[in-house]
Amino acid sequence: MNEIFELQYALDTFYFLMCGALVMWMAAGFSMLEAGLVRSKNTTEILMKNIALFAVACTMYMVCGYYIMYADLGAFFLSGITGDGVTGAEEAATYAPSADFYFQVVFVATAMSIVSGAVAERMKLWAFLAFAVVMTGVIYPVEGSWTWGGNAVFGLYTLGDLGFSDFAGSGIVHMAGASAALAGVLLLGARKGKYDANGVINAIPGANLPMATLGTFILWLGWFGFNGGSVLATASVESANAVAVVFMNTNAAACGGLIAAMILARLLFKKADLTMALNGALAGLVAITAEPSTPTALQATLFGAMGGVLVVFSIVALDKFKIDDPVGAISVHGVVGLLGLMLVPITNDASSFSGQLIGAATIFVWVFGASTVVWYILKATIGIRVSEEEEFTGVDIAECGMEAYPEFVS
Repeated sequence: MNEIFELQYALDTFYFLMCGALVMWMAAGFSMLEAGLVRSKNTTEILMKNIALFAVACTMYMVCGYYIMYADLGAFFLSGITGDGVTGAEEAATYAPSADFYFQVVFVATAMSIVSGAVAERMKLWAFLAFAVVMTGVIYPVEGSWTWGGNAVFGLYTLGDLGFSDFAGSGIVHMAGASAALAGVLLLGARKGKYDANGVINAIPGANLPMATLGTFILWLGWFGFNGGSVLATASVESANAVAVVFMNTNAAACGGLIAAMILARLLFKKADLTMALNGALAGLVAITAEPSTPTALQATLFGAMGGVLVVFSIVALDKFKIDDPVGAISVHGVVGLLGLMLVPITNDASSFSGQLIGAATIFVWVFGASTVVWYILKATIGIRVSEEEEFTGVDIAECGMEAYPEFVS
């Protein structure tokens, strides 16, 4: 019997680590997607943001984030960072605690990656990284402690007891990242030339759509680790079947989202808009992330399609409100993240619509409010926006001193 347990432990740990590696690979997807959707003069800086934020996130989550997220917060602040009293999923799991840390830390990096695209082309690199320190070390872990950590919100209520459920993070990861991004965008302002005084919206096309498409495929692949790993095991008949269902539904939702966004874009713009199709696939993935284990394949496809339709309307609406998001991150991860949370009770009886609303509101208010404070402090001290001249020249030269494509620049 002990040998069977050891084999199960080894298989579950290996599966957990491989899913974490897939989620880590999503960092490459975000890098390629964002580099493809910004102008060529801002490519080096957006790549620097993405690789640097991953290192910052991993370090800050190791230093304090993981303990905040999975410990009793009162005991944590009284006793300091000792690792004692951590009460997360690792205690009862059939995988190594270090595997749990690794899997969780790549989720933190994903949440921060969402921010980088929304503030692209006009934010100072070091201000962004300073925010990443606080976001990954404190802001995200605190809201994570109220959800996956199982702690009461400011000692008042537990979201799980109210009927809140978020299987793999439509709200906990994606909506949280988008909330932080929204706070930054509102304080940062739009790119020069995006909106004119007459209310005309000027399109600023990305420099490399093949790269953006590659990024979307990488994210699509990584999402199987994101959702599949959240089953937390695979070395039993029950868990293996659950993993298969999650994989199937994750893929179905992405397909539904892309098809719906592509058709809607054709109806609205009379063209097959590739960027809308790419965001439609990502929207479908975000929509199913809150609950990929209980819908049927058809339901998952329809949920993804709802996300694909919503993201197109959301991107258009945010432009009308002059909220400049170069890659559509706030719409994909924030607006559709909320949709994903609200779809959970349709197939999961353990959740409730009221619980989902309360949970979503709690996440948004905390992350948006705390992020606004941090962004404002950074704006008042070191500044968060590059100069108009640097923005015109491109932040590659201003922030990194090099260009991504020097041979094509005179």
